[in-house]
Amino acid sequence: EQFGELLAAVRKAQADAMLFLEEKEQAALGQASGIKTHLECRAEMERTRQELDRIAAISNPVLFLEEYCQFKHTEDGAFPSVYIGLKDRLSGIRKVITDSTAHLIQLLQDYKARLQEFSKEGEFDIRTQVSAIIEHKHRASRPEPSTRPQFLQYACDIAFDPDTAHRYLRLQEDNRKVTNTAPWEHPYPDLPSRFTHWRQVLAQQSLYLHRYYFELELSGAGVYVGLTCKGIDRKGEERNSCISGNSFSWSLHWDGKAFRAWHSDTETPLKASPCRRLGVYVDSPGGVLSFYGVEPDAMTLVHRFDCRFSEPVYPAFWLSKKEDAIRIVDLGEELGKPAPTSVEAAP
Repeated sequence: EQFGELLAAVRKAQADAMLFLEEKEQAALGQASGIKTHLECRAEMERTRQELDRIAAISNPVLFLEEYCQFKHTEDGAFPSVYIGLKDRLSGIRKVITDSTAHLIQLLQDYKARLQEFSKEGEFDIRTQVSAIIEHKHRASRPEPSTRPQFLQYACDIAFDPDTAHRYLRLQEDNRKVTNTAPWEHPYPDLPSRFTHWRQVLAQQSLYLHRYYFELELSGAGVYVGLTCKGIDRKGEERNSCISGNSFSWSLHWDGKAFRAWHSDTETPLKASPCRRLGVYVDSPGGVLSFYGVEPDAMTLVHRFDCRFSEPVYPAFWLSKKEDAIRIVDLGEELGKPAPTSVEAAP
């Protein structure tokens, strides 16, 4: 909106300048016409002088008087007195426009510099202030849950987004289960949102401004579960395109034997015990992402990230090994006995 007003002001200044120049052009043309008339009058005066010189040279008095009387009866012309002193104003007008344009350009350059100084955050670290009405049960001031019934107060229903799934990932059970079927590809359409190098998939739902909880079952030797921002590169082959290798993603890795936490391409080994079901708790206002081992009689903390969520985030999953699988659990299902899952990595 502000740039629209700026463009409108520039266009008005251009129109005003053109109108001013047109008026000066008409005035200059009028002055030139006057000069032309003056010059024509001067030519007529020169012809008159020559005629008077001819009459004065007549020696016969009678012939002189006849010629003189005929000259006197000739109608006198009006000879305007025009000041031939046209001042070239064009250079002055050009200087005014040039100086004003340079001043405006300098203001715009200062405008850009001030914006750059104001916004020194990284590309994916933009601070935002959001005013929102949050239901009382989701306010950050409320204590964090500690038992499964308390976590279930924040239950959310998520599903895998088929428009983001890598072609080696097969979605089943109404997009609630994903399996790495490499090297078998699936005929998904080409979309800008689809991952093409890293075998990843996002959830359809974004998480922001509230508390959320969902549960997963993991199997395989290379499963990563976490959160990322919508702007993650879907086509890149660099480490910052996967959910373990950048500053705007947080993930937990199960390698078939132990858990590891990943953030900004930094690995943190964990001592948590294996678990059959993994609970994921997100407190967006509080900046918390926690993973829990879910058991019939306890919730065991696997790892907690302290985050700063400056925009909506999406549950994200990376299945790096063949036959890795993740299933989104229906929270109404009964908990079975805890049993660690371990599958040998595919060659």
